[in-house]
Amino acid sequence: MLGRSRVVLTALLAGCVLVAAEPARAQASAFGPGEQSTYRMHWLGITAGTTRITVGAQTEQWGRPVWPLVAIGQTESFFRVYPIRDRFISYWDTQTQSSVGSEFHQDENKVRRRMRVRFNAAEGKAMVLKQKEGQPSHEATVDVPPGVTDVAAATFALRNKPLAVGQRYEMPVFTGTRVITMRADVVGTETLDTTLGRREVFKLRVQTEFTGRLASRRDMHVYLTMDEARVPVRIEADLVLGKVVAELSDYQEGRRMAVAPPLQSDS
Repeated sequence: MLGRSRVVLTALLAGCVLVAAEPARAQASAFGPGEQSTYRMHWLGITAGTTRITVGAQTEQWGRPVWPLVAIGQTESFFRVYPIRDRFISYWDTQTQSSVGSEFHQDENKVRRRMRVRFNAAEGKAMVLKQKEGQPSHEATVDVPPGVTDVAAATFALRNKPLAVGQRYEMPVFTGTRVITMRADVVGTETLDTTLGRREVFKLRVQTEFTGRLASRRDMHVYLTMDEARVPVRIEADLVLGKVVAELSDYQEGRRMAVAPPLQSDS
């Protein structure tokens, strides 16, 4: 049994990576507050659960104006013998077009844990707090390279980039424990039937350095619409646990807003 929505949730969020080059001028963001995407998660051909990703209204986190990117994954059908409801929040800074930190709330079969990460780009550090419910918290500071972010912010950042067949994108991503390098190549275009209708899409081949249950037997494939929203409509990952497919089942467009060119983060 799969038994872990965190696996498919992370596979979904890890499906895209950020290009290193930044746009030179202000542009309309491909996404904005109010956007909500729901994905049906299939494992070995069986519906294992759903993941809902929402762009929240602007708020403030660690002294910065941010959009919360909230991903909630939960099991369904016969997988509810092991009930799971995990929540991952990335705090998206529209000026730097990256994450200033994240929170992960794990709720699996009545076991609850949380992890909070805060990036300090100026010092090249990530401050990490981990706690299991009913136990003392543990804090650590980890060295991270310039441009590091989390998997959710990497996914959203890519949507604001110009894509073209033949391009490669890569960046360092902090998992909460270690830094991995994620790479993606735009390998072609296709036409897919989606919940949005028949759409032209970019096909990306993604390489990751995940280990354990998230280790990939082969490269993942991600499909993004070729319109301005760059919506991920399908993700395929052949993991150690088996093949996982995420398909967009519902989409609500948010407020597309102009964003300033990225700035160098100072905290």
